Amino acid sequence: MAAAPRERSPFLGLLPLPERTAVAQALRTETVGGLVLLVAAVVALVWANTPWADTYERIRDFHFGIPALGLDLSIGHWTADGLLTLFFLVAGIELKRELVVGELRTPATAALPVIAAISGMIVPAAFYAVTASAGGGSLDGWAVPMATDIAFALAVLAVLSTHLPAALRAFLLTLAVVDDLGGILVIAIFFTSDLNFAALGAAFVGLFIFYLLQRLRVRGWWWYGPLGIAIWALMYNGGIHATVAGVAMGLILRTTRDKDEELSPGERTSHLLHPVSAGVAVPLFALFAAGVGVSVASLVDVFTQPEPLGVVLGLVVGKTLGIFVGTYLAARFTRARLNPELAWADVFALSALAGIGFTVALLIGELAFPDPVAAQPVKAAVLIGSLTAAGLAAILVKRRNGIYRRLYEEETRDEDHDGIPDIYQRSTATER
Repeated sequence: MAAAPRERSPFLGLLPLPERTAVAQALRTETVGGLVLLVAAVVALVWANTPWADTYERIRDFHFGIPALGLDLSIGHWTADGLLTLFFLVAGIELKRELVVGELRTPATAALPVIAAISGMIVPAAFYAVTASAGGGSLDGWAVPMATDIAFALAVLAVLSTHLPAALRAFLLTLAVVDDLGGILVIAIFFTSDLNFAALGAAFVGLFIFYLLQRLRVRGWWWYGPLGIAIWALMYNGGIHATVAGVAMGLILRTTRDKDEELSPGERTSHLLHPVSAGVAVPLFALFAAGVGVSVASLVDVFTQPEPLGVVLGLVVGKTLGIFVGTYLAARFTRARLNPELAWADVFALSALAGIGFTVALLIGELAFPDPVAAQPVKAAVLIGSLTAAGLAAILVKRRNGIYRRLYEEETRDEDHDGIPDIYQRSTATER
């Protein structure tokens, strides 16, 4: 007699313990980095609106580097093309981990977050396109409202002192990981300058060598550090945004452990670079990208010009509706059963929280509108849209925080102090 098929765990139900531990470690660093990011954004806004704004611009536009290698960049460009590569390297490692052992490892578990993320990118872009077209504006910024900034979102949750269950945080993290991949594909495909095929060919040769070193189990930063910098420089000179190199190397790094390893190369690299990415690279980018002059006229421009208005509507309305409707339809199509302890209102709150675009949205805004004058209203729209989405999510999340607190306490209670939450021991006993 055939065994009965194992019942699938409910959508947003209790995570397996190893997955919960990995998610908690990743989000802890992101939360701290998000708080630093908030501070950097506030400093940039204040600095750009004081009598010392010209000093801010001089520092941001100061050039240095190695002209002979095509790397004579401003500080603003170093943070966007250089430091953000660390952010996308860590994102690439996290995506690889999700594909190998996380929520994206099987079609059944990947369907919901992937569909939600894709609809959460398509709908905001559509909102922008319709708004810009109706107002006779430029369609160049269609990709700006597609992004989700997981660090900023988690910082909002930290400020609110919420107790989201691990499954909700994991769903948000997976959404952001797929979103980051979508963002980097958009950057690679649609925002490339004149291609230098010789440099690009050399960059791909470097990536192949990187792959071989991983396959041959070669260890040592002295191999990968110089090679990674060379790949980054070649990718930049090849005409493709240099952050693509970060994602490519992150996807190549091995995330499964050999028998003699305590950590895989991907885990070691992530543990080393994640604090630098979240606490230094992203905040420095924000410091030199979020410095927007704010005035009554500039605020009026955000809501009267089609391009910035499209960004605001895309982040606040498009992102929320896209993720929520995509998740709801995917759940109905796959017959996924929502955790009975939660409601669709919780998915709606997370969808609103994902409307915080900030870091990647600012980056795409700079690429879509290279003229600083044209970019200013779009940057202001990213800030206003992200703050509006954060405020809406705060209201929705706080309404449900009593439920979240109870679920959080249940899944973290450890009365026997053995380091394993009691709920997992009860689950094991039930299965036996």
